[in-house]
Amino acid sequence: MNIKAVSQTTGLSAHTLRYYEKIGLIMHVPRDAKGHRDYSAQDVAWLEFLKRLKATGMALADMKTYAELRYRGDRTIDARLALLDRHHQKIIQHINMLNENKQKIEEKIEIYQSWKKSS
Repeated sequence: MNIKAVSQTTGLSAHTLRYYEKIGLIMHVPRDAKGHRDYSAQDVAWLEFLKRLKATGMALADMKTYAELRYRGDRTIDARLALLDRHHQKIIQHINMLNENKQKIEEKIEIYQSWKKSS
């Protein structure tokens, strides 16, 4: 798959794809005879996972660490698991905080609605 197709598939710009390659988030992208990137389905799946990490607030430095561990192979599974577990805990904390804030906003809405009805 060329960079344009991967960009359309993943929603990541060609600039972002090149940047991810430059900083090591994606490595070893083969080139075709003309020197154009030729992404595999596995590369696309990896990019989709990177998007999830980013969307859930993982720091770019942690994403790079995870990518480096991934490319080093199965002997890094424990380290990858630990990194993902830490990130998972941060996500849970963030969700809990959002839920608390949501509840307080809903309470305030109810107050305003009751004031409006009584006036």
